[in-house]
Amino acid sequence: MEAKRLGLLHELVPTAVTVAALLNPSNAGFQLQMKNIEDAARALGLQAHILNATNEQDIHAAFTALGKLRPGALLVGADPFFNARREQLTTLAAHYAIPAIYEAREYAVAGGLMSYGTSLIEGYRQVGIYTGRILKGEKPADLPVVQSTTFEFVLNLKTAKALGLEVPPGLSARADEVIE
Repeated sequence: MEAKRLGLLHELVPTAVTVAALLNPSNAGFQLQMKNIEDAARALGLQAHILNATNEQDIHAAFTALGKLRPGALLVGADPFFNARREQLTTLAAHYAIPAIYEAREYAVAGGLMSYGTSLIEGYRQVGIYTGRILKGEKPADLPVVQSTTFEFVLNLKTAKALGLEVPPGLSARADEVIE
């Protein structure tokens, strides 16, 4: 997913030659996220800087570092810790005027530039279905593993305008939701 996010971000900000990624090293998928971002950046001809955050102070330190690095764009990695701090992250991205992409539509609704990821609503629906099946007597071990099949690309045009970005028509046409 991080490679797809980086590709969308690059499509919106093609002049960016350096991108930053904010990741949580406490996340079990940290190494894989980092490798996917580095590989995708290399394939796009971009230089990637990985910034780490495991607490609120780290987030502020990472954005201070962004101010010094001056990357053309930011990818915020998929992480429950970041999801709980989406207001802080979108506010800091706006303050530092950095185009950023996130994993869930809730970030774009909160003022983030864009998001691409699985639908949380669909995930909650699947949890409800599983719970219902268990309550009706099915054994959890007998239930199949379900993977997300619903992905959402959300674009916030108000934020793009505030950042001085011109959104290519093809990109906004592919968005599942456009916030104006």
